[in-house]
Amino acid sequence: MPYTARYKGLLLLLFVLVILMALVNVSLGSVEIPLNDIFSILFTKEASQESWQYIILEYRLPKVFTAIFTGSGLAVSGLLMQTLFRNPLAGPYVLGLSSGASLGVAIVIMGASVFGVGTAALLLSKWSLVIASSLGSLLVLIAVLLASAKLRDTMAILIIGLMFASLTAAVVSVLAYFSPAAQLQQYIFWSFGSLGNLSWQEVSILAIFWFVGIVLAVFCVKNLNTLLLGENYARSLGVKISTNRFIIIIATSLLAGSITAFAGPIAFVGLAVPHLIRQVIPTNDHKILLPAVIFGGAILMLVCDIAAQLPGSEYTLPINAITSLIGAPVVIWLLIRKRKFIF
Repeated sequence: MPYTARYKGLLLLLFVLVILMALVNVSLGSVEIPLNDIFSILFTKEASQESWQYIILEYRLPKVFTAIFTGSGLAVSGLLMQTLFRNPLAGPYVLGLSSGASLGVAIVIMGASVFGVGTAALLLSKWSLVIASSLGSLLVLIAVLLASAKLRDTMAILIIGLMFASLTAAVVSVLAYFSPAAQLQQYIFWSFGSLGNLSWQEVSILAIFWFVGIVLAVFCVKNLNTLLLGENYARSLGVKISTNRFIIIIATSLLAGSITAFAGPIAFVGLAVPHLIRQVIPTNDHKILLPAVIFGGAILMLVCDIAAQLPGSEYTLPINAITSLIGAPVVIWLLIRKRKFIF
């Protein structure tokens, strides 16, 4: 079978798995809803029990779309960063965006006890955390872009991103040290990540950022392939490194920043999914890798969310813990089984 036909078949299989996992995700939870009732609610607005319609349309369906946008967005961000820096350990938060978002949220939640600012009413608003997270990511992004405009060495930008992450983490630690237990606990709960607290309006806003980020990533596909061979080789082919680097950073920032703002800092997915996909589809052609990573990220996040829901139980585990508990052993097993690190 030709490679092109094989890759198309694998991409189709991944897409089908996304649909199947989405249906399973909607069906399972503290209340198990049969698939025939799910289809009835989606297409005819009728269900065996009236409460099921509310559960699906107002809670589980937004959560499924959030999981798809989150998983695919972080996976694409990880792929972009690993290609830009040619570093298999690079992830979507390597530029310090997550740390900037965490600092913004920490200032809102824990800043009152330190600075004596009356923010009690503000803390009651869910949008305050979204805005604070977005502003924190934006400030770090601006700093990284200013640095990238003056630096020709891409690895120097990576180091600067790590330094910003360390700096913001230090400020968060200071705020946490002086904060009361209740505010510290609120911040920790935010850091666990959550997919189930978004309304349709918030999902729509997240979808806009996701779409723009994916479009920018698609725009860079051809240049991403040349970057794998080195910046000097890419320049010899006429690739404008600074412009391409700027677009990649913006795409990553839109995806990772918006996801962190709405769902919290979700770990592991962006780092692991590109490697998982390369084990299944052994190619470095980003025309194939990009859609495969989109589907793979969505599948992994949906599976992790199903596990986090503890089907049949009223308890929900932190999604951040589940992504690592499920994903890390899978990556280790695949790398040992293949005995080859593809990059």
